[in-house]
Amino acid sequence: MASSTSTSAYTPTFNNPTTRFSSSSASNRPSISFSKKPQNSIVSALQTPSILQIPKQAPMKSSTSTGILELPSSPVVQQNWNVFQKVAAMALDAIEDGLKARENMRPLPKTVDPNVQIAGNFSPVPEQQVRQLLPVVGTIPEYIQGVYLRNGANPLFEPTSGHHLFDGDGMIYAVKFENGSVSYACRFTETHRLVQERAFGKPVFPKAIGELHGHSGIAKLMLFYARGLCGLIDHTNGIGVANAGLVYFNNRLLAMSEDDLPYHVRVTCSGDLKTAGRYDFDGQLESTMIAHPKIDPVSGELFALSYDVIKKPYLKYFRFSPDGKKSNDVAIDLETPTMVHDFAITENFVVVPDHQVVFKMSEMVTGGSPVVYDKEKVSRFGVLDKYAENGSNIKWVDVPECFCFHLWNAWEEPEHNEVVVIGSCMTPADSIFNECSDELKSILSEIRLNLKTGKSTRRQIISPENDVNLEAGMVNKHLLGRKTQFAYLAIAEPWPKVSGFAKVDLSTGETKKFFYGDEKYGGEPLFLPRTPNSAAEDDGHILAFVHDEKTWRSELQIVNAMTMELEATVKLPSRVPYGFHGTFIEANDLATQA
Repeated sequence: MASSTSTSAYTPTFNNPTTRFSSSSASNRPSISFSKKPQNSIVSALQTPSILQIPKQAPMKSSTSTGILELPSSPVVQQNWNVFQKVAAMALDAIEDGLKARENMRPLPKTVDPNVQIAGNFSPVPEQQVRQLLPVVGTIPEYIQGVYLRNGANPLFEPTSGHHLFDGDGMIYAVKFENGSVSYACRFTETHRLVQERAFGKPVFPKAIGELHGHSGIAKLMLFYARGLCGLIDHTNGIGVANAGLVYFNNRLLAMSEDDLPYHVRVTCSGDLKTAGRYDFDGQLESTMIAHPKIDPVSGELFALSYDVIKKPYLKYFRFSPDGKKSNDVAIDLETPTMVHDFAITENFVVVPDHQVVFKMSEMVTGGSPVVYDKEKVSRFGVLDKYAENGSNIKWVDVPECFCFHLWNAWEEPEHNEVVVIGSCMTPADSIFNECSDELKSILSEIRLNLKTGKSTRRQIISPENDVNLEAGMVNKHLLGRKTQFAYLAIAEPWPKVSGFAKVDLSTGETKKFFYGDEKYGGEPLFLPRTPNSAAEDDGHILAFVHDEKTWRSELQIVNAMTMELEATVKLPSRVPYGFHGTFIEANDLATQA
């Protein structure tokens, strides 16, 4: 179905002194082994092909054409340390080396083993400066003018201990369309964390999922704060990686992860990317913001949440007017700190999940992970008026044994006193965080919340015999919060790789599938509507990054959403790892960036 040819190849380089590698060419993938400890045979879809690449990251240069800031590529910060700091750094490094030696005596769980989590095309790539006039097979629709951007986790340095896929540094991959001409670039989002680690010459910030578990996790937290107290690092201006979501709001592209403020990234005229800095909405935002804020297509407002794992309120809701003015925080009362990765909006409400995946920091004391599946807790959804000034009137509806990592849409059906929520229900609920022998399932579901009776119902949208794992996707953005007919979702098979996408009729369950091609895998499909007011909801195209695991080359496929036929393929100059979420910025919006 999809084109299987390509015109370019990626040849990696390495800066890891403990890595032995063979030569590579345009037709051969690199073969790598590690001298630290033998690599176990792991049966995992992540492990195809069996490589782990940590490329050499070239320093960024100042450029009047791109505005990219020059950043150090060696540990020059040490030149400014006083004697006390140098001694403290040596002592803390020695303690850290001892911790790592102890950790290496035991095998890591698959969920935090870098040989599994960032193997194959999940492994990182170096930055790519703008490449213009990319080859195109087929015809790009004329209305596609602007830039398609997708975020991802791309660790700058080789992990020194546990590493989860979600822990990598944020990198944005950008394809710009301008009157039939196409360019490509990828750049790190210059977070406070990345800039310091690049100058330090190694990872010094703890990894939230891969490292912060058990006694070693506590020790690494103590080391981290000790370095801060000694003035070796600054942890007061955020520790996030900005690797998950992207949203264009109030003339700004924002890169987000739920552990920090957003980062403002500019798209240059040439199609390059420049990090403007950590963005607090002109001093209005004092807390973190989750990576999936929602923009109401009618009002233009942005709605968001922030959760805290230490102190109450564990969850807060807030909104921004179209010109960026923030509302007061609305505290939502939760008994325990809960992972709230996503939520939904309707025309009048916000819908907030309170699931069974919770944070229990005390588990670290007994050697466990702080991310826990609480079997005693009953999952529920809260429905709150969008313009509520406090959380006292939130209506909670129990939805037992339901964990939706992502929610695709929601709408109101007043005639039934119901709010309808569309999401992918994942089981086991914590399997992406904790090792589990059960097979992971992600079932597209319709959840009905009856606001009058306080009861819920749930149905599987696709018939069980035709069902596949569906994760990462979207509905027509111009209908967000309103009833939609279609959702476009990644076919996460073999999990967690994506072999194609499905166009699902949410009422009938009718499913049309598009596969990227033999041994080709991709990520989240992005639906780009032709116009905001098209007569047909599915009048538009699907854009998706695709990687060929036979040739080790990447491309961007453009598929007609109505016919489900491939119309164009953009051949990319370098490999694009499998990643997370994306967005599209129209050309007229690019011209008005802040």
